[in-house]
Amino acid sequence: MINFFTRFSCLLDVGTPANAVRAFDIYTALMAENASEDPPAEPFLLSLTPEHGPARLWLRDPGSADQQLLITFVTRCAEAFGLTGRWGFQWANIASDPVVNGFYGGAHVLDLSTGATLEWMSTGRWLADRLAERDAR
Repeated sequence: MINFFTRFSCLLDVGTPANAVRAFDIYTALMAENASEDPPAEPFLLSLTPEHGPARLWLRDPGSADQQLLITFVTRCAEAFGLTGRWGFQWANIASDPVVNGFYGGAHVLDLSTGATLEWMSTGRWLADRLAERDAR
């Protein structure tokens, strides 16, 4: 059986070590909300590591995770801490075995001050669009 995974690893600067501590409360509340969903989204991991600094959260998948859950967490942190500017991440969707169209990725950019998606893209969709353009000629 082929399994599919969504992989990512990124940082979120929450400004201060105190905000980083509060971010864990936001994460715990979000994971509790997620656990009550049927089915729950695949959770991501959150940690602080010395190499990234005391105010930069390391967000990553444990083998696979839901990107929308990550985006929800980031927008909640941005609202709680008054974060501004842009933040983004990229992901890879991979199959456990080689299958046609089993590998693609994407990227997502947020405006932290509004929580709005500024832009996102999927390489799978991009490729399909480019091939459709070729076929239309």
